[in-house]
Amino acid sequence: MVPMDATTTAATPAAQPSDDQQLADLQQRLLAWYRAHRRDLPWRRTRDPYRVLISEVMLQQTQVERVIPKYHEFLERFPTIEALAAAPTAEVIRVWSGLGYNRRAVNLQRAAQAVVERHGGVMPRDVDELQALPGIGRYTAGAVACFAYEQDVGFVDTNIRRVLHRLFYGPEVPTPRATAREIQALADRVVPAGEGYDWNQGLMEFGAVHCTARKPLCVFCPLQAHCRAYPAIQTALAEAPATTRREEPFTGSSRYYRGRVIAALRELPPGEAIDLAALGPRVRDDFGPEHLAWLREVVAGLERDGLACVAEERAEYDASDPDAGDPARVRVRLPH
Repeated sequence: MVPMDATTTAATPAAQPSDDQQLADLQQRLLAWYRAHRRDLPWRRTRDPYRVLISEVMLQQTQVERVIPKYHEFLERFPTIEALAAAPTAEVIRVWSGLGYNRRAVNLQRAAQAVVERHGGVMPRDVDELQALPGIGRYTAGAVACFAYEQDVGFVDTNIRRVLHRLFYGPEVPTPRATAREIQALADRVVPAGEGYDWNQGLMEFGAVHCTARKPLCVFCPLQAHCRAYPAIQTALAEAPATTRREEPFTGSSRYYRGRVIAALRELPPGEAIDLAALGPRVRDDFGPEHLAWLREVVAGLERDGLACVAEERAEYDASDPDAGDPARVRVRLPH
């Protein structure tokens, strides 16, 4: 694997898996690094597929430090997949508080219910069967198959994508040189036989703490001799804009107000509903009658996602016709 120099622009992988000797050296270097530097995380102490699934869903777009206490709290409240499947959805959403992206909690419970109903409470081992569960994508299915059942399968998250792209294709900025499909195919091919668990944990750990998005530690990198991004990555990152995509401001965004609604509903006694007009001031400080139709749309979206239940006390109320009834009679609660 010869490093790509700064003037190379071709999108050809630096080392195909057919280059057995160099690939084996890369694999052994990464495995050695991981075994020397891995963090002691609670989900790495178990092969229980239920606990692995919980951790993988929680870790999506959420920092490890935030996940650790919620992981323990969630498992204390729902210690088995049967307990999660049978729990009131409102309780699942309440326990999920602090992790954000509340739809993940609902999908997680739906997946648990599917495992109980379709598989007798036993988590499938097959990636395709895992991916058939509600809310489970290719990454999560692969992670459960690997980290619970120690299968030699490839899967791709943000950290794995970055590390593999840099090693085999070069810098991912300003424009990636490999498609998502190409990276997935590469991930499938380079898993060392019998080492899938440590290999995938190692790729994720390496991307999280060493080969980071903005400040990779290239000078001290044990994979430097095999990396097609080195040394061009340092120049590419220095010249790249601070962010590669325009972020929607969180405060005032749709996701922000959806989170505010869920937070307000969590504060209600179990099973209790609240009038839309009473909910409004808890969601935004400037709430007025002119915001009722807007809030009705927000809670309707939450209802579609399984995060809220909406009841209309007046049958003649028509959400599409603001003159047909009083939106204040709409009542909202967490699902049972």
